[in-house]
Amino acid sequence: MDTHPDTTETDQAHHHALDRIAHVTLRAGAILAQSGASVRVVHEGALMIAGGLGVEVLGMRSGYASFEITLERGRHTITRMMQIGPHGVNHRLDFAVRDLVLRASRGGMTPEEIESELDRLQRDTPRHPPWLVAIATGAACAAFGRLLGADWLSFVPMLAAAGIGQRIRHWLLGRRVNVFVVAAIIGCIAATLGGLGARLAGSGTIELAMMASILLLVPGVPSTNAQTDVLDGYPTMGSARAVWVIMIMVFAVTGLWVAEFVLRIHV
Repeated sequence: MDTHPDTTETDQAHHHALDRIAHVTLRAGAILAQSGASVRVVHEGALMIAGGLGVEVLGMRSGYASFEITLERGRHTITRMMQIGPHGVNHRLDFAVRDLVLRASRGGMTPEEIESELDRLQRDTPRHPPWLVAIATGAACAAFGRLLGADWLSFVPMLAAAGIGQRIRHWLLGRRVNVFVVAAIIGCIAATLGGLGARLAGSGTIELAMMASILLLVPGVPSTNAQTDVLDGYPTMGSARAVWVIMIMVFAVTGLWVAEFVLRIHV
């Protein structure tokens, strides 16, 4: 009769411990996914953290907006799910979390210590200032424009248009404007500025300048991850990423069409 309360308390303690492990494992996976990691990397990271904390992973499921995991320790199991925020690209944070995962997999860290480290990484991982990103983005788009055949007269207009577009995109996304609407807005603004600038500079490749000015909207990492996920055996996630990429391009091209109408240029 006296063993029943103790057994219940022990079960509750095991349940709470598994819950803490599931939470920190899911959070690490969610940060990896939001930073641009493929599903395989997310799952391997979760497996390594769980192993370092002494539990077995019975199953995982990755969706575009959620991550689910089932853990087991002894006769106790638990299933938890966590929402994944907007997908982006942050290689510094991605590799910092991968390094943390590697350290956690060796054992000796508690769930609380891992979560505290995740908080620190999200807070302190350095980021390039927005103005520098804008300049670099503009230079990259202008360079691609030259590779595509745009003349030198359009180089500076392409650089300026793409740089301004990137800065406005950063501002809009920071205010949680829908990412597809942002693609259309930036497609229109960057293409209009690039085309107008190229025309005023006397360029003979105005159409190419307009197209190069919106290359910042091409989702390169998500496109690669979509293919990688399918090849790694995660067709559902790969398809979801591919649909997202297609939608971004549709809205970006819509913005380009509006810019062509504004400038009365028919490509």
